Amino acid sequence: MALVTRNHPKLTLEGARAVLAAAQRRAEEIRVPMDVAVVDDGGHLLVFERMDGARPSSIAISMVKAQAAALRRGPTGPPMAGDQVNLPLALGLAIASPSGVTPIRGGVPLVVDGQVIGAVGASAGTEDQDVDVARAGANAIEKA
Repeated sequence: MALVTRNHPKLTLEGARAVLAAAQRRAEEIRVPMDVAVVDDGGHLLVFERMDGARPSSIAISMVKAQAAALRRGPTGPPMAGDQVNLPLALGLAIASPSGVTPIRGGVPLVVDGQVIGAVGASAGTEDQDVDVARAGANAIEKA
C-alpha cells in the first residue's frame, strides 16, 4: 500500500499563462472577446484576464467553470438523463456546490499524463464558443 504519491505533474504559472494565451488567440480568431480563467488542480486561480470588449458579467462565470472542471476532473455541463438535460439534478448540484459544479459548458480540465493538473474556463460567448476557446487553451498544455 502506498502512503504517498510521487511524480505528480503540477501546472506552473508559465503553463497557466500559455493556456491563457492559446485561449485568447482562439477568441481573437472567432472574434469573440472572452473572460478566461486558469486554475490549478484544486481549483485555485492562477491567471485570469478579461479581453477588451468581454462582458464583465462573465468574469465570475469563467472562474466557476474553471473551478468546477478542475474539481470534478471533467468538462462542465449539465447532467443528462438519456438525451435530455436532467434539470432538477443540474439545479440541485449547482445550488449544493456553486463553485464545484455548473451546468454551463465552457470549463475544460487540463490533462497531462492522464492526470488533471488544472482547468480553464471561458465565458462571454455562446456555450459552443466558450467550449471552443477553453479547448484551445487546454490543447496548449496537453501538447507540452
